[in-house]
Amino acid sequence: MEKSARIVVVEDDDTIALGLVQALRFAGYDVRHFDRGETALDGIAEFKPGLVILDVMLPGIDGLTVLRYLRERDKDLPVILLTAKTGVNDRVDGLDSGADDYVTKPFSARELLARVRARLRNAQPEEDEERFQFGDNVADLRRRVIDRRGEEIRLTTHEAGVLAYLIKRRGQDVTREELLENVWGYSPTMQTRTVDNQILKLRKKIEAVPADPRHILTIHGVGYRFEP
Repeated sequence: MEKSARIVVVEDDDTIALGLVQALRFAGYDVRHFDRGETALDGIAEFKPGLVILDVMLPGIDGLTVLRYLRERDKDLPVILLTAKTGVNDRVDGLDSGADDYVTKPFSARELLARVRARLRNAQPEEDEERFQFGDNVADLRRRVIDRRGEEIRLTTHEAGVLAYLIKRRGQDVTREELLENVWGYSPTMQTRTVDNQILKLRKKIEAVPADPRHILTIHGVGYRFEP
């Protein structure tokens, strides 16, 4: 169960860190806090968390450098970046460094907890859904890879999350809002167009004819439906 997951918070602002740790523990998570990148790297290696919440601006080793070290050790460990920077380039830098999600300060505890739940769900597909064959594709959801006629195609975190959620609810209509909440962790600033863009990218990787999809169908006025 995701509620028993271990989470590491790396944040040097005592007030923000205290609020985060309390909210996460109240939600049932086992939490460790570090205020510097150097100590966080050692602590993460020892504690072996299921998710890391990482501030970008840290004393000593900054958050993006910590993230790159983490990715060398474990490319699948979910990492949510925290930052006061709101520019597009800052967001791109974080995602390009290997972050799974990006939350700007100030943020609400409710929004962050929703993001945490979404990232943990994406990282832990149900056992019977870890590998799923449909058409010419075999989806390895734990590794976030599609084997398409012998060619290995990597999925982004959100592509894998969308596909896993649709596969789990195959044959059912799924709304864009439902995908936003369960894959991204819903935020009032997010738009359903985010889902549409991700579906377009995903279709290019799994559909023989992306413009005439066989597996991810558009249900007008509702959202999408997955058909194996």
